[in-house]
Amino acid sequence: MEIVQVLALGLLMGGVYALLASGVTLIFGVLDVVNVAQGSFLVFSALFTWQIWDLLGIEPLLLIPVMGLAMGAMGWAIYRGMLVRVAPQGPGMTVLLMFGVALALEGILNIVFGNKYKSVTPPYFTESLTIGELVLPLPQLISGVVGALVLVGIYLYLRLSWAGRALRASAQNRDGAALVGISAVKSSALAFAIGAMTAGVGGVLLAIMYPIYPATQYDWIARLLGIVVLGGFGSIPGAVIGALILGLTESFAAAYVPEWSSLFFYGVILLILLFRPHGLLGERTREDVAA
Repeated sequence: MEIVQVLALGLLMGGVYALLASGVTLIFGVLDVVNVAQGSFLVFSALFTWQIWDLLGIEPLLLIPVMGLAMGAMGWAIYRGMLVRVAPQGPGMTVLLMFGVALALEGILNIVFGNKYKSVTPPYFTESLTIGELVLPLPQLISGVVGALVLVGIYLYLRLSWAGRALRASAQNRDGAALVGISAVKSSALAFAIGAMTAGVGGVLLAIMYPIYPATQYDWIARLLGIVVLGGFGSIPGAVIGALILGLTESFAAAYVPEWSSLFFYGVILLILLFRPHGLLGERTREDVAA
């Protein structure tokens, strides 16, 4: 039964990780940009969730659409105001730009909130759902379910809506999409906004699970990039698989060898990349085509 308990907790965390990593891999798939600022977006959302909860006492889960829309709008503004100007200069410059955005956001958060841990503690923060011998902490259960539902919603939006189909067409062949009237700039702005929105939603979920302070952005971007590299850059199904592997690995390591939890996951990444350098579901790129 202990193994079932560990599996359940790992899958719940994997659902949250999958939501967060999907934003990073979607942005890369459409824009060919590695968004190293996603961790700072996540912490930004979490700390402002704490601030609103602390001042007004609002149930934090009600802030999910608010923070999702707010971070989506911020992502759209960052793309249209800065990234669209730098993207033609190549991937190196976009990484430097987004790293600068991450540092700027961290500095703002340090000024506003200070370098101290903040934690949202709603009434269910210490409660659990018991099913037989299985004990599921409510914050993790709620976050895992909400993360999975939002991820399914994004998938359906990308599959069924006209804007989603246009976005996928632009990701597959930007020049071909332009020939049928799909604007690469608008598609890229939408992709970046959706990616930032996942950080907005994820920030609310993390705020009810873990203490957060500005510098924790480095821990989260390391996790998310690890997931995306493992799953394959640009592959949302790959990000989901990588997220589940991370969630399960952390859960088993925390239960049996807690001091080695981080080493286990990154060890799995190294082992898989030895045999599949492009990730689990990433596409192999020929050097002559890439050139």
